[in-house]
Amino acid sequence: MIVTAGPRPTSIRRVLRDGFSLIARFVRAHPVAFALAVGGATGFAGAIVGAAFVVGRVTDTLIIPVLDGGEAVGSRWVGAALAVAGVAAWKAAAIALRRTAAGWLQFRSQADVRRRLIEHQLGLELAWFNRQATGDLLAVSETDARQSTWILAPLPFGTGSMLLLIGTVGIIAWIDPWLGLVALLALGLVTVVDVIGAWMTFEAFENVQRSRGRVSAVAHESFDGALTVKALGREGYETDRMEAASEQLRDDIVRVNRIWARFRMIVEAFPSATSVVMLVIGAARIRAGAISPGELVTIAYLLSLLSIPIRMIGFVLWDLAHSLAGWRRVQKVLDVDEHVTHGRLQAEPPGAGAAIEGQAVSFSYDGDVPVLAGVHIDIPAGRTVAVVGPTGSGKSTLAMLLARLWDPGTGRIRLDGRDLREFARSALPREVAFVSQEAFLFDDDVTGNVTLGLPIPESAVREAARLAAADEFVSALPDGYRTRIGERGTTLSGGQRQRIALARALVRRPRLLILDDATSAVDPSVETEILRGLQRAELPSTVVIVAHRRSSIVLADEVVFIDEGRVAGHGRHEDLLRSVPGYARLLQAYEEDAAERTSRGGGPGR
Repeated sequence: MIVTAGPRPTSIRRVLRDGFSLIARFVRAHPVAFALAVGGATGFAGAIVGAAFVVGRVTDTLIIPVLDGGEAVGSRWVGAALAVAGVAAWKAAAIALRRTAAGWLQFRSQADVRRRLIEHQLGLELAWFNRQATGDLLAVSETDARQSTWILAPLPFGTGSMLLLIGTVGIIAWIDPWLGLVALLALGLVTVVDVIGAWMTFEAFENVQRSRGRVSAVAHESFDGALTVKALGREGYETDRMEAASEQLRDDIVRVNRIWARFRMIVEAFPSATSVVMLVIGAARIRAGAISPGELVTIAYLLSLLSIPIRMIGFVLWDLAHSLAGWRRVQKVLDVDEHVTHGRLQAEPPGAGAAIEGQAVSFSYDGDVPVLAGVHIDIPAGRTVAVVGPTGSGKSTLAMLLARLWDPGTGRIRLDGRDLREFARSALPREVAFVSQEAFLFDDDVTGNVTLGLPIPESAVREAARLAAADEFVSALPDGYRTRIGERGTTLSGGQRQRIALARALVRRPRLLILDDATSAVDPSVETEILRGLQRAELPSTVVIVAHRRSSIVLADEVVFIDEGRVAGHGRHEDLLRSVPGYARLLQAYEEDAAERTSRGGGPGR
């Protein structure tokens, strides 16, 4: 399911209220950076006003007397030059301060949003992830997180621009009230047009963000499933999917730009039109003796510099709508409250294997059809237990419940008498290691994939790899344990990936090791070698293996037979063969399947 935006605002007031609330959220997080940026913008506005006064003063005291009155320049030009240079330096310093602080504020806020998104999502239940499109979540974390902070780039300049506009109107009104009134009306009209335009494009901005999420989702599926696409010759179909999603995004962006162009055309014409009107009225006021030529030059100079501030106010309002559209999608994820609850129990120090007890455990993925129903299980510490059952019986589900990747709908699972729900966050993985059939490896070297950032000595990494029967092939890689293995370990076979994943679990010396068919991609002889090595090694582990090979099952101390979501048998392998007909039939089917694959020359990977 693709994450979509929440309810759309239906009024200008709602857009402005939510937009300014978003700004306040970012400003509260980094008030010093915002204050510095606004200070720089205010200094810039003050420099422009100061420049206008300097130009007007120079006009009245130097230019007009020299050009019109024929006076000698003398040394008056030195003071004029110093005044102009001083104002220019003032403006340059203010610009540097504003841009530096505003840039830091924007990119720091982007990093904060992404960190918060990742932290929040990693604390959610796996059930929520199963309902999402991975590509769309990536779009939220990247595109929408970036988009939601766009308002922070023009905001300080817009704040300074607003101060400049207010100051300009005040100065013009002080020079001449009638000209001040004209400037105030023009400014108010431009602001109204920008507010209406931003409101009208808000829905269009939301559509753009949703379309970007769809494009990202389609791209992620196509790249992630490249092997399947190529194997089935469906490149054209995937290309058509991407084309359709991209064209929809194009149409949505075009719609935004059309609205933008119409309103910006109106706004861009205002400064020029206002300047013409002000010059006409100003000339009349000069003839009436109300203002001097220098004062009109001051007004004209201010108006010539107002085109950028007026545009900036528009950019702030339009970017506010755009940022709000991106933030709605971010907020949709942050509002999810399907959190994994934790207690305060801390992990026990490394020692003996852990005992596992499950009481009346039931579980359903969709809340309707039960996968496990009333399961009771008791595994003594230090034992190796094989979980066996037909396809869809609930074996992997039980393994994931034992690692607390899911929580049972009813019942309790305890580790040495401690409810798994009572462990503090990140405490349980210090005692329990889970290795799935689908081994996930990162785009890192072998050592990095085994340690995952933990300060583990190289000797321990090599020992874990030896137990996982990985040391030999890893040592043969071009750079040994420092060889980068590509995204998802694409340079390795399935069996090699599984063995590195197993080494990742073993290096932590867990008290409970859960293998969910985690050696299915290796040869049976290698699998047997691995399991025998685990038994001989001095590991403080209780081992639970989801298995289907007889060679693996017979190595276990006892077997839990799962059938139709219930424990249909629990005991030694030989005893179950005699007392549980379903178990005997399943083992026979496993052997027949293995013999058939061997006769065809098939089998697991390296």
